[in-house]
Amino acid sequence: MTNAPLTLQMPAPPAPVPVMPDPATTALLIFDIVDPICTRQPNCTGKMAPAIAALLARARKAGVTVAYGTRAPTMSKWLPEVSPQAGDIKIESQAQDRFYNTELDKLLKAKGIKTLILTGWKVSGSVTYTSVGATLRGYTVVVPVDTSLDATDYEIAIGLYQILHQHSANAANEPLKTGASTLSRTDLITFK
Repeated sequence: MTNAPLTLQMPAPPAPVPVMPDPATTALLIFDIVDPICTRQPNCTGKMAPAIAALLARARKAGVTVAYGTRAPTMSKWLPEVSPQAGDIKIESQAQDRFYNTELDKLLKAKGIKTLILTGWKVSGSVTYTSVGATLRGYTVVVPVDTSLDATDYEIAIGLYQILHQHSANAANEPLKTGASTLSRTDLITFK
């Protein structure tokens, strides 16, 4: 046995695919786009927040349910371009899986939600673990790759791989595979 470092080549993720979720049964979830979590990360403020803001505007116009979740101690520091409005679902959780020990599942099911679009900081953390929690509860998940980044390319690759290869594997990235997660991009999401 040698002490040589283990080196592996990550497989390239499949290309993001177009999706057309039904606005009446879809919720857009936004995680941790708050100060100080997001403002310390250039990928968050420079790339993700503008992409989330544009998707959020289209989702609100289409009547999509919007939910917010953070591990920050207060919900009052959301970045202005993505801040909650009256009537939005808001949860606080210390877990990466935003379903764990919260009312999120109950609140979403009360509105008839079946599809979730997960956005926010960070793809190898809250987005990955919430996608697992969501599919375990029977939701179909969409993760727009431009709204769910991380601090390093390695963490992004790991997060995307885990999202597609979790228990409800969708390694081929089939669009809106029931009870699984799909990788898309904001410009590929159209609301019916």
